[in-house]
Amino acid sequence: MIRPINFRMNEQTAVNNYFQEDLDLKNAEINAKAQEEFDAFVEKLRAVGIQVIVENDDVLNDTPDSIFPNNWVSFHSNGDVAKYPMFAENRRRERRDEIFVRLEEEGFLIENIIDYTSAEHEGYFLEGTGSVILDRTNRKAYCALSPRADEELFIEFCEDFEYSPVIFTAYQSVDGERLPIYHTNVMMCIADQFAVICLDSIDDKKERKNVVKNLKQEGKEIISITEAQMHNFAGNMLQLLGANDKQYLVMSEAAHQSLTATQVANIEKYCPIISSSLETIETCGGGSARCMMAEVFLPKK
Repeated sequence: MIRPINFRMNEQTAVNNYFQEDLDLKNAEINAKAQEEFDAFVEKLRAVGIQVIVENDDVLNDTPDSIFPNNWVSFHSNGDVAKYPMFAENRRRERRDEIFVRLEEEGFLIENIIDYTSAEHEGYFLEGTGSVILDRTNRKAYCALSPRADEELFIEFCEDFEYSPVIFTAYQSVDGERLPIYHTNVMMCIADQFAVICLDSIDDKKERKNVVKNLKQEGKEIISITEAQMHNFAGNMLQLLGANDKQYLVMSEAAHQSLTATQVANIEKYCPIISSSLETIETCGGGSARCMMAEVFLPKK
């Protein structure tokens, strides 16, 4: 996780991230509030034994969205690391190889770095596990196509990492128009035995059926959320391991509060929920709890 230094609303991402809103606060105040939310979130994760490696943002880079590292990097159990091409130019400065040195110092093994970033020069993007939802156990990858998720690049990733691709488009209503959702991970989350997904956002019935079929093939219980819940970041969740390999589903307070009692009960059949207030980060950044965590599956040395 990257602790923010220059967090604010990023004007370069706002063009197609319809979850972002402006706050009538000075940038320094926004950053201070984001730091408070970040620190409280990390404390809650560590309290249940989830290992969290925190790296500070580099003040010289002026990277307002550095708090969302899962968009530029992913870590894999065979020792591979993927670096991804980013839509916003100022987000490309978030990619820092010293993060890899830090992970090696923490005892992780990095074998190969697969670098897709040259696609930026051609205007093609794939923003990590924001664009791609990985079912790592069953080797399936789900991707909602958007200006930040190119189909050919996604298929190339699936071939390189040996995943079966599941492709669709997810939409949200913006001023009466149906526009593509910028990242897959705001509308779906895959856990070990269940999936939380906004099926209503997949307008094409064949695509929707195909997504459902693939989830059911792997024995996932489908917990469906509404578009209103999605806008409260109820799709932006991540399952993590704490002490004694106990699993938790991590989300924001807004996401948690938007869920019905039945949805909460369905989730808690499988694992407890951890939620934390991320109001400033969600409002200005247009991302939430899941976006803030780049999960490390690398083997230990």
